Amino acid sequence: MRLLCLLLVFATPQLGLGATGPSRTEWYVEHYAAHYRVPPELIAALIDVESRWNPNALSNKGAMGLMQLMPATARRFGAFQPFDEEQNIAAGTRYVTTLMWEFRGDLRLVAAAYFAGDHWIEKKQLNYQNPDVVAYVLAVRRRYMMRKYAAPKPPRR
Repeated sequence: MRLLCLLLVFATPQLGLGATGPSRTEWYVEHYAAHYRVPPELIAALIDVESRWNPNALSNKGAMGLMQLMPATARRFGAFQPFDEEQNIAAGTRYVTTLMWEFRGDLRLVAAAYFAGDHWIEKKQLNYQNPDVVAYVLAVRRRYMMRKYAAPKPPRR
């Protein structure tokens, strides 16, 4: 019996002590980022800044869920239950994908448009000097860089 238990622990490391896989929410981020070919670090950085990973977040302007989607944006990109983690991340990632196409992959403009709306950013490009937008873009950039270039964690023993 002891041998069977040891075999199980070594054969399936996720059952071992200290080994944990990604959460369901993190899995959705990885899955939809890969599906739509956007950096998962960008999606995670947006969630960091928008809701701090609170799936029930609701802003005073009406933005909902992890990615803080406005009701019209949520419906436009298929999140008919915007507090559902999977629908919210899927719709938010689709929205980011359209912004990536619109702004030719310029992550500064993508982040600014995600915050302020693509109409204003398209019109002004990088000349948009609203301090809230500038602070938001810097916060997303900081989180993105931390996630992208973070040293991999050594496995726990």
